Amino acid sequence: METRVLGQTGLEVSLIGFGGIPIQRCNQWEVDEIVENLIEEGVNFIDTARAYTNSEEMIGEALKQWGREHFYLATKTPKLSYDEVMADVKTSLAELQTDTIDLYQFHNAKTMTDYETIMSPGGGYDALVDCKKQGLIKHIGITSHSYEVLDRALDEDKFETIQFPYNIIENRGAPLFEKAKSKNVGVIIMKPLAGGAFIHANYALRWVAENPNISVLIPGMDSVKQVLKNTRVGNDFVPLTDDERETLEADAKALGKTFCRRCGYCAPCPQGIDIPMQFIVEGYYRRYDLEEWALDRYRSFVANASDCIQCGECEPRCPYDLPIRDMLKKTRDLFDPLL
Repeated sequence: METRVLGQTGLEVSLIGFGGIPIQRCNQWEVDEIVENLIEEGVNFIDTARAYTNSEEMIGEALKQWGREHFYLATKTPKLSYDEVMADVKTSLAELQTDTIDLYQFHNAKTMTDYETIMSPGGGYDALVDCKKQGLIKHIGITSHSYEVLDRALDEDKFETIQFPYNIIENRGAPLFEKAKSKNVGVIIMKPLAGGAFIHANYALRWVAENPNISVLIPGMDSVKQVLKNTRVGNDFVPLTDDERETLEADAKALGKTFCRRCGYCAPCPQGIDIPMQFIVEGYYRRYDLEEWALDRYRSFVANASDCIQCGECEPRCPYDLPIRDMLKKTRDLFDPLL
């Protein structure tokens, strides 16, 4: 497996890592098999999160069988305050059955307000600094769908890694990664397969891997078949041919009219709908086959697609000219009969 250094962490990580979100629908024996095959294929980086229900727990059980020493473990907290972050770190340690976590990240810092809360005196960042001093974690990172939040984080030189969506459609992050590279900050790529939207997954992963400024890709995988298919990219990496690039570009063009990049420019919605989140949970339902989890998330929203009054204020703000109202109607038609 090709390896790259994860910025200033110094960790030499496999080009293809493991994204832990979709295993929520797996049985433990399936996760055990996945982890066994990750080891065999040379994957040494696992990313999960407190928000992924039982993902940490099942990974911890699998590592008890196959060995913690084979992997660098990364997980995340959505919390912002000192006490809540500290509590999440301790829970993660227990669920993963480990004495230390290699990389602990803030999970999807959505807005500058969230970021400033994290970084305020006595905020979540201070908690991770204290955890690092205590040896509970080794490195500190941040993830976001907001370019602006991560750009600010890079300016302040507080984080050792950033995590951001990147694929042939969601390609806005390239300058961000170049900046991170110049500061020796590791770059973790989420959504390299656009939530499973691409027909040619191999081409999509190779397109991302061609960028020399990124460190590791973490496609979500919930089967041994996916592990074997995706790790082939890291075990025998070659750049795309012209024909392969044209095929992938055709795939991207087909998705481009209805694919939400989660940039957040459509906000704020007068009805309080978090529009990108509507499409994220729809994608988890349709493409990740996480029906129950996605439905529970949809129910938990203060406002959802069924609250859309078709005012259209969001659409002029979308830099990709997406038909947001029609897309929300599609989301509503999917979930509302199930409520």
